[in-house]
Amino acid sequence: MPSLLAAAHLDVAQNVAFGFLAASMAVAAIRVVTTKNIVHAALYLVVVLAGVAGIYLLLAAEFTAVVQIIVYIGAIVVLFLFGIMLTRAPLGRTANLDNNQRPLALAVALFLLGLLVYVLVDAFHSAHVDALHRPLRVGTTALVGNAIFQTYVVPFEAVSVLLLAALVGAVVIARRD
Repeated sequence: MPSLLAAAHLDVAQNVAFGFLAASMAVAAIRVVTTKNIVHAALYLVVVLAGVAGIYLLLAAEFTAVVQIIVYIGAIVVLFLFGIMLTRAPLGRTANLDNNQRPLALAVALFLLGLLVYVLVDAFHSAHVDALHRPLRVGTTALVGNAIFQTYVVPFEAVSVLLLAALVGAVVIARRD
C-alpha cells in the first residue's frame, strides 16, 4: 500500500507542477502580445518557452527539454534580442497604436476559434488512433540519434542544406553593409 500512496502523491505533485507551468505560461503568453515594450515581450517569451521545457520534463522527455532550452531560449530568443538591438527599435514605450478595433478583432478571433474547434471535432470525433493503445516506448538520446542518422537521414540532410543556405544568405546580406 505504501507504493500506491507514493504514486498518488507523485501524480498530485505532477498535476500541481503542470497547473503552475500552464498558468505561468498562459500569463506570460498574454503579456507577450499585450506589453508595449518589445524587450519585455521577448523576456516573457523566454518564460513561455521555459514552461514548455518544464512540461517536457514532466513528460520524462529530458532530451527534448534540453533541446528546447538550447535551441529556443538559447538561440531564437537571443536572435530576437539581437535583432531588436541592432535595428535600433525604440526600447521604451512607443506611441499608442490602438485603433479602437480591439472588440471587433476579439469577436473575429473567437469566431475563428469556435469554427476551428467545430471543424476539428467534426472531422476527428470517430478517429481511432492505434498508437494511443500501445505501450509507450521511452526515447533516449541514443534512440533519437539512431532515428536521425538511420531512418530520417534524408530529411535531416535537407534541413542541414536549408540552414546552410540561410547562413550563407545572412553572411552575404551582412557583408553588403
